[in-house]
Amino acid sequence: MNFTRWSARLPGTQRRAAARTDHIATAERRGEGAVPQARGALGQQPADDAEPASGDGTARVPAVDELPAREVLDRVPALVALVHGTDHRITYVNDAYVSAFGDRPAGAPAREGLPELRELGLFPLLDQVLRSGRPRTLKSRKAPDGRSYTFTCTPVAAADDRCGLGVLVFATDVTDHAEAAERLRASERRQRETAVTLQRSLLPQVLEQPDDLRIAATYQPGGTEAAVGGDWYDVITLGGGRTALVIGDVMGRGVRAAAVMGQLRTAVRAYARLDLPPHEVLQLLDGLATEIDANQIATCVYAVHDPNEGRLVYASAGHLPILVRDDSGTVLRADEPTGPPLGTGGWVHTSGSVPLGPGSTAVLYTDGLVERRDEDLDEGIAALERALAGATGSPQVVCDRLVRSAGVLADHDDDVAVLVLQHPARTGPQNELFRNAALELLGGVEAAPRARAFASGVLTSWRFPPEVHDLGVLAASELVANSLQHGTPPMRLRLRRTDRRLIIEVTDGDDHLPRRRRAEPGDESGRGIAIVATIASGWGSRRTPGGGKAVWCEFLLPRTAG
Repeated sequence: MNFTRWSARLPGTQRRAAARTDHIATAERRGEGAVPQARGALGQQPADDAEPASGDGTARVPAVDELPAREVLDRVPALVALVHGTDHRITYVNDAYVSAFGDRPAGAPAREGLPELRELGLFPLLDQVLRSGRPRTLKSRKAPDGRSYTFTCTPVAAADDRCGLGVLVFATDVTDHAEAAERLRASERRQRETAVTLQRSLLPQVLEQPDDLRIAATYQPGGTEAAVGGDWYDVITLGGGRTALVIGDVMGRGVRAAAVMGQLRTAVRAYARLDLPPHEVLQLLDGLATEIDANQIATCVYAVHDPNEGRLVYASAGHLPILVRDDSGTVLRADEPTGPPLGTGGWVHTSGSVPLGPGSTAVLYTDGLVERRDEDLDEGIAALERALAGATGSPQVVCDRLVRSAGVLADHDDDVAVLVLQHPARTGPQNELFRNAALELLGGVEAAPRARAFASGVLTSWRFPPEVHDLGVLAASELVANSLQHGTPPMRLRLRRTDRRLIIEVTDGDDHLPRRRRAEPGDESGRGIAIVATIASGWGSRRTPGGGKAVWCEFLLPRTAG
């Protein structure tokens, strides 16, 4: 087929060519002078065929329509192929195409003569261009020669209408750009893998399981390279049957956010050992966050569960509200945050509380679970409330259902942390393993023998082995004697058993915390706490919210005790 019968009718080509011709003609009429040498040389013909110069000595520059199209296409570095008809018969391939894939027979169907286009999946695109009459582009495809090309397919028409429409395939070599982009993606993948590995290693590998609660948690990193943040959670047993629960979110992404998260989580565990009220723990964390990085802020909720109180006492530093579903299925949203995020400084946090009785389920979570770009945050929290109202089963089942209901998939654009805790409603034989007994300590020195008799009777009724019974009575006697000597009314002795331990606690109105010290042989006092620390599995003390203190100890029960 004669190539001269074809002309590429690209959008705007003829208009630009006409404008170019008009501009040159206008310049010649105005006598604007010679075209610069570098530009004029491109349009000059060989000297033998040179046309006479105009009267002012300016060489005539040919219009675009007069340029030899085949000679231009043969010399461009891009790959060019021209096919026509519904079976895409080969009309022309340029020198660059031949160099890349070899010579191609003219007139052969493209499916046979251009196998490289078949491997690239380009034939459906050619059909689409013929049907629509519009150009289409396929970006960065790797060809059989190992190089990457961007293909642009443009519809063209032949001068002879019998030949029908054709498609001009124009391939630009983008190998360098593709390799650079792949190196960048590989680097981002490595950074993300490093951040995820660091993040997961800093989270608790095994959650502590308190006697009175059932707890499960999940962490889902974001699916994009930059969506690994500083979400964390933790469960800390404080002793005396009390449990601290923490969840937080460091603003930012990547390794830096994960590192800051690790420092804050370690600090929380250390401050929790002081057994301070939740708002005091956040005050300490706020100062530490400023020291770690003055430009880094984090949100956090620190909550403490005491089975004797039936409530969850918490403090929030700019974090999302805790959700609690009671045994009837009603969902309660905790009050608004009690302070700004950690790292802002200069703020006094306060503690709040929310009921958590038997049969209740509480959920602590980060913003990745409820925040969406196209929704208000309150809508996301309301949707989570509805999902929690219908979520039943074990804590892990509830956790998984909440994540699925929020639409968190592998390609989610933010990381997600969820902590679910349940206070089981125990009945039957299981309920017999969780018992409480308390005695108000009234009077003077006669309160000590009354406390010993009370402790002995309760432990006998709970059917403890003799060794546990005797150690429990001794510990109760020493704690009561210490409170009678150094404390002030009101005083109370409380005994509690679970399926795993016996807990003895004495409260009084004095806020001076006892400490273990070494008594000299001649001292008449100072041995009570040392005796308790020796015989018990653990002991501790804390200040109570209304003023005063609580001193406790606990004994691990043998497996046969239940």
